[in-house]
Amino acid sequence: MSIFEAIILGVVQGLTEFLPVSSSGHLALLKLLFGIESDTGLLFDVLLHIATLVAIFLAFYKDLFAMIREGIMIIVDVVCNIGLFIVNIFRKDKSPYRTIIKNSYRKFDILIIISTIPTAVMGLLLEDYIELASTILIVPAVCLIITGIMLFMSDRIQNTSKTPKSTTYLDAIFVGLAQGFAILPGISRSGTTITACLACGYNRKYAVKYAFFMSIPAVLGAAILELKDLSLASVDSTMLMNYGAGMIAAAIVGFICIKGMIYFVRKQKFTIFGIYCIVVGATAIIVNTMGLI
Repeated sequence: MSIFEAIILGVVQGLTEFLPVSSSGHLALLKLLFGIESDTGLLFDVLLHIATLVAIFLAFYKDLFAMIREGIMIIVDVVCNIGLFIVNIFRKDKSPYRTIIKNSYRKFDILIIISTIPTAVMGLLLEDYIELASTILIVPAVCLIITGIMLFMSDRIQNTSKTPKSTTYLDAIFVGLAQGFAILPGISRSGTTITACLACGYNRKYAVKYAFFMSIPAVLGAAILELKDLSLASVDSTMLMNYGAGMIAAAIVGFICIKGMIYFVRKQKFTIFGIYCIVVGATAIIVNTMGLI
């Protein structure tokens, strides 16, 4: 893989990870259509996803720091409550327990955890099938068309006003299941989760934030699972430099796209992405049917 190919794939990753057009589908199509191959392709895919996570941290660092802080405090309060429970067994005057979910950030933490569980289960169960699907052109092509139809539907969902405070845990499970289906190449993760959030009544800005925050444990978990299959024996300094260039491109473009996504969702502009996904998917099907690759 040349440095030019690495940068192109990095730009595609940055664009498609956050815009609702499926990064996995586009990367699979690019590699199949143009014959871009690498013995350490799995490593490069993992690094590109990590680069897009960096973009999320840069775009939402204030919220993420607050969530991390409150997440730590949740653990502290749970441990204290366990201690109080033990002490209260032997005391006549019972000490009051600490409130665990006392603000929106804590509720947000719990919701993200709950959403991650069904995604993780589906990812583990379907891992072998997903790897096979990425090598068959027709699969990401059809899935892109499905993504396009879903994006048309999202623009037609009426504006709603749910925030973390009013979001239910059943909502979180539903959104987690939706993200689980997005492991298929061509099904947009951001498009699927945002549409699911809107269907549950989430405020549009909150839906975007929820979808991006959900991607953090999902991408990290997938990267950890993939790392066990990596072999670094054939990675040389030139490849690392090329991979680094691709990561930088993905992080920069991803950061810009995150800022744009809030606008597109609030203004209900997903239809244009829906048209794009359908056109790309249909074109890939025609190319495959005609035997041009």
